[in-house]
Amino acid sequence: MYAIVDIETTGGGGNSRITEIAVFRHNGVEVVDFFHSLINPETFIPPFITRLTGIDNLMVQDAPTFSEVQDSVRALTKDAWFVAHNAKFDYGFLKKEFGVLDEHFQRDLLCTVQLSRKIFPGLKSYSLGNLCESLQILIENRHRAEGDAAATVKLFEMLLENDLQKLIPVNMV
Repeated sequence: MYAIVDIETTGGGGNSRITEIAVFRHNGVEVVDFFHSLINPETFIPPFITRLTGIDNLMVQDAPTFSEVQDSVRALTKDAWFVAHNAKFDYGFLKKEFGVLDEHFQRDLLCTVQLSRKIFPGLKSYSLGNLCESLQILIENRHRAEGDAAATVKLFEMLLENDLQKLIPVNMV
């Protein structure tokens, strides 16, 4: 199983929090479960983040906090490879959010940036937008968790199909 994750945040710094999350649970053939939610970060969303994502403070004021969605996130990522584009970023935020709740969050990571560099060498850029453009993957709602995660699902499926070197593990270790 693979949990393909994308999050949006209030920024990249140490005090930043999650504003949106999408998780697609994938069995290596197709998506078998899905979760998406805006998250109330319980902190101010800076204007430059709102310009990038379209997520503003008003949108999240009545959204659940991370503690209210943790069970869904835990369930969909349990016993699955944690897959994301720049996986350490998304994983780091989830690990931090679970840590705030005094819970240790541990998953094995697969980064679609690193996999793409090995499976599709020689492309000019491996950012999600440029990679999807090169591979003709449509991204709807760019810089939103559900749109970026859905594009990462399509990218991951292409990586699985083209993984002649068997870089992608098919079973949990």
